[in-house]
Amino acid sequence: MLLAIDCGNTNTVFSIWDGEKFLCTLRTSTEWQRTADQYFVWLTTLLKHHELDVDIDEVIISSTVPRVVWNLRVFADRYYNCRPIVVGKPDCLLPVDVRVDAETQVGPDRLVNTVAGFDIYGGDLIIVDFGTATTFDVVDTDGAYIGGVISPGVNLSLEALHQAAAALPHVDVTKPEKVIGTNTVACMQSGVFWGYVGLINGVVEQIKQELGREMKVISTGGLAPLFQQGHALFDHFEDDLTMHGLTVIYKHNKENS
Repeated sequence: MLLAIDCGNTNTVFSIWDGEKFLCTLRTSTEWQRTADQYFVWLTTLLKHHELDVDIDEVIISSTVPRVVWNLRVFADRYYNCRPIVVGKPDCLLPVDVRVDAETQVGPDRLVNTVAGFDIYGGDLIIVDFGTATTFDVVDTDGAYIGGVISPGVNLSLEALHQAAAALPHVDVTKPEKVIGTNTVACMQSGVFWGYVGLINGVVEQIKQELGREMKVISTGGLAPLFQQGHALFDHFEDDLTMHGLTVIYKHNKENS
């Protein structure tokens, strides 16, 4: 059974894949100090809580935080007696090409999302991922990753606004009832929500114009459902896009090893 691990800047997600479906998905905060033993205690405790008795013998890891990879490798080796596949490492094969500037390091999460998007929808995609950063990944007709856009994440922008302006409070991200706010909180929420709607529309349109063709727009990440409400920003929403991509990469490596 496969344990797929997606380590982002804020959260780390563990999913158990039985070859056909995910049995469960568990989240913890990303902390590079966390040891292999701590990962094991945390995971086994939650699996017991969910009454899951699983025999994990394979692990695949995607991490945007390099410092956590070592302990996750030790975790896989010590407790599951396997050498994990680590996306982005030379020995990890990808089923798609990566066509960017020479010596450019592409974030593993972006590669995984590209693989997943192409597997589900085919080529000509723009994948918008609402994480710590809001990223736009462009998938060519043949499934190749050909670049993208990185902008500050929604929560990051709100936190920066709160910290830089002493008079502005910390507010939750939500869709405001009106564009014109009549109090400070409503003004901030409107600025962030409608500001990001404008950002997404603007970037997507510029990408389409630059490529000269229509593209499907796929959203994923924690805040994607918020921006999906009542707006034709995206053609599809995929909650488990990254995890799906990890299973595709795992299969590809097994078939070509």
